[in-house]
Amino acid sequence: MTPLEFAFTIKTMKKILFDWIVRLNLAAAFVIVLLIFITPVAFVATGVAFILDRSGNWTHVVCRYYSRIILWISFIRITVEGRENLEPGQNYVFAANHNSVFDILVLLAYLPIQFRWLAKEELFKLPIFGWAMAMAGYIPINRSNPREGVRSLERAAEKLRQGASVIIFPEGTRSRDGRIQDFKRGGFTLAVKSGLPILPVTISGTHEVLPTKTLRLRPGPVKIVFGSPVVTAGVSRSAQNDLMEQVRDIVVAGHDPNYAYHGGKSEAPAAPPSSS
Repeated sequence: MTPLEFAFTIKTMKKILFDWIVRLNLAAAFVIVLLIFITPVAFVATGVAFILDRSGNWTHVVCRYYSRIILWISFIRITVEGRENLEPGQNYVFAANHNSVFDILVLLAYLPIQFRWLAKEELFKLPIFGWAMAMAGYIPINRSNPREGVRSLERAAEKLRQGASVIIFPEGTRSRDGRIQDFKRGGFTLAVKSGLPILPVTISGTHEVLPTKTLRLRPGPVKIVFGSPVVTAGVSRSAQNDLMEQVRDIVVAGHDPNYAYHGGKSEAPAAPPSSS
């Protein structure tokens, strides 16, 4: 057998093995089994971090490493572009598209600064996961009561003024087909109130890894693109819709809906266009 034939045989065997892993959902089973052992340890570490540091910063670091472990055991390969758009010491309102629950893990693991989530209130009621979110200082949003929703945004604005960044999913929910949906205005109102720049974040590949409302895990590549910050200072209430569309255009420009299908070799622009 020639070296070329040997390499082709190995490649074919790897493809067959991968197809069976996906077909039998063995990757999901493997991850679930490991999480049974890892999650209690991570929760204890989260509690210790919270006792030692009530700001939530140490707890957030524990969540970051926990997320990296999950991505590693799920065989997810991450590529990050646009790190140069993150200015050290600057706080942001990050606006990211939302394709899968894996978006949360990807951002926790690879956004290299302290930040807090704006998340629906129901998640904080979940055992272990919800408790860890509360200890990390993440911000619950009541989406069923408009008045409470406004109060939630006020609490988030106060958190920003105290020196934290936050992440929003302006689509409001996960995309069912991987396409970027229309943005909702709430997070942009928060950004304008705080005066902080919005930094668009585009995630490609997570919809193929774990689509909405399924447990069929398909290991593969994921790409994160950090776009150029968009200034919010001086933006009037009447101009918030234009701001929202500007940020959405940047997120869409960085998105590659076929990223996972051609093995992580992007055919989309390397980074969203600059904006001011």
